[in-house]
Amino acid sequence: MILEGKKILVTGVLTPASIAFAIAELAQREGADIVLTSFGRVMSLTEKSARRMKPTPEILEMDVNNQEQVDALAQTLKQRWGRLDGFVHAIAYAPPDSLGGNFLTAPWESVETAFHTSAYSLKAMAQALSPLMAERGGSIVTLDFDNSTQAWPFYDWMGVCKAALESVTRYLARDLGRHQIRVNALAAGPLRTMAAKGIPGFEKFESTWGQRSPLGWNSEDRTPVAKMACVLLSDWSSSTTGEIVHVDGGYHAMGAEVASEPPD
Repeated sequence: MILEGKKILVTGVLTPASIAFAIAELAQREGADIVLTSFGRVMSLTEKSARRMKPTPEILEMDVNNQEQVDALAQTLKQRWGRLDGFVHAIAYAPPDSLGGNFLTAPWESVETAFHTSAYSLKAMAQALSPLMAERGGSIVTLDFDNSTQAWPFYDWMGVCKAALESVTRYLARDLGRHQIRVNALAAGPLRTMAAKGIPGFEKFESTWGQRSPLGWNSEDRTPVAKMACVLLSDWSSSTTGEIVHVDGGYHAMGAEVASEPPD
């Protein structure tokens, strides 16, 4: 078990269809001790999902946009475990008026919310939690959708925020490397989750992704992403940091749709 004895925090677990749920469940099977976070009106969803895991993990309250709650989470984990070996940042949100073709009309207030929740929050969590990893080293994994070199239909300001998230990943890798803390982003292909339902036009990503992916793509299979997340959380990735690791069937590397049959 590649995570045996590891103390891991996982954010973003809503329903069993969420990527974070698949990561947390697999991390448990790989030997990790897991704690989840949630807050507000979605807490009941997290609690219901957590009961499907064996053993049922504790859920701590944290609104990532509330620095006091982030700092309180760090104190709670210090008292509970005395250390942290890694955490999964699976948090993103953009108001509806900053998605779906509203790039030019989105107000700053909505863009600010999207950036704070989807990009700055990784820095906020890393700042609060890295002292718990400083003695032994650790791993931070965030969930990405590759936006560094291209624009996507309908994704608008969330795309900008994901590009910023990739940059935050690199700068954190720079500053935390002296403590042997690795920071990597996992760029998954489109997966059918509750969060995906909030992205206008998501079905167009989903329906065409496999046509360009040489390995094909199943938008309902979260296992490949969960496996890679566990590798990044484990000591098997001890010299990997600042990376954008793609788990997308190879889509990112192709310039056009892959021919169904090789030419004669």
